[in-house]
Amino acid sequence: MRRRTQFSVATLGAVLVLAGAAYAQDSDFSLNVHANGHATAKEIGLPVYPGATPYKEKDSDSSAANLGFALNSFHFSLQVASYETSDSAEQVLAFYRRPLAKYGEVLECVHGQAVGNLTVTSSGLTCSSQHGGHVEVNGSGDADHELRAGSPQRFRIVGIDTTQDGKTKFGLVSLELPKDADSK
Repeated sequence: MRRRTQFSVATLGAVLVLAGAAYAQDSDFSLNVHANGHATAKEIGLPVYPGATPYKEKDSDSSAANLGFALNSFHFSLQVASYETSDSAEQVLAFYRRPLAKYGEVLECVHGQAVGNLTVTSSGLTCSSQHGGHVEVNGSGDADHELRAGSPQRFRIVGIDTTQDGKTKFGLVSLELPKDADSK
């Protein structure tokens, strides 16, 4: 699946470069597209859980992804790194609460619903997978339990998924979404 994503992003980039070159011959034009399997916890802005090891899906050659697209003021960025540990999901969640807090209030979500009293952060971040009513945002894949911190346009996610072999699989995500046209 990552290979298809990389091809799609690269193809989209090539089409946009050609279209943009035709459109922007006499104007300022900036385009940047990248897709690779290199993202680290440090680049995401979070520490690696002590003793955790990178987790790779059976049909993948990487435990991470780094996708980005920028066209003038339109920016999209996604960095993901997957890990596993023999510790419980509760231990992993407890560990990440403090590092996430440097990005703002930490929101806890289970199956897309807020847990506890905090349902919307002061910056407007929610557990919803809708961004401005247009873009679906599904954090770290199949995660049922998440911690989120940041703003609706730029946030971090720690998504937890306990695997069948008793290990806890989790993903660290940094996501930057384009601003809604309505919010300019």
